Amino acid sequence: MSEPQPGGAERDLYRDTWVRYLGYANEVGEAFRSLVPVSVVWLSYGVSSSYVLADAIDKGKKAGKMPSPEASRSSRVTIAVVDTFVWQALASVAIPGFTINRICATSLYVLRTATRWPLAARKWTTTAVGLLAIPVIIHPIDRSVDFLLDSSLRKLYPSVGKPSSS
Repeated sequence: MSEPQPGGAERDLYRDTWVRYLGYANEVGEAFRSLVPVSVVWLSYGVSSSYVLADAIDKGKKAGKMPSPEASRSSRVTIAVVDTFVWQALASVAIPGFTINRICATSLYVLRTATRWPLAARKWTTTAVGLLAIPVIIHPIDRSVDFLLDSSLRKLYPSVGKPSSS
């Protein structure tokens, strides 16, 4: 259940609490890819994808509780679920996972060609680089996904009830 925040705004479990960090699980998995079995990385994607689905369902339920005529209610729920799911899938899973994967792969390659460090040191350094990159990539990716959806999918929605998933 959502808790009220100071000022009367309702606190969003999926955006305003520790639960939000579950969306970053796949980035952490990608950062550790060189050190852990690939099944652990895939598990991290399962955690992030579950977060995305739960947030989309939550936003659909919230949209369904808003008073309005029944015809617009189903549209509003559909738009809320689709918009949240697409936004979160891109901004929390696909793009950051790919980005951290490529940062780590590049880091490991550069360390292999530019240093004589032992493999274990290169792998741990690559993991550190990946983890340090996560906070740097979040906001640019979020803004880019906002722009992408505002320029495409969100133009298809009826003018009433256009969501903002960020």
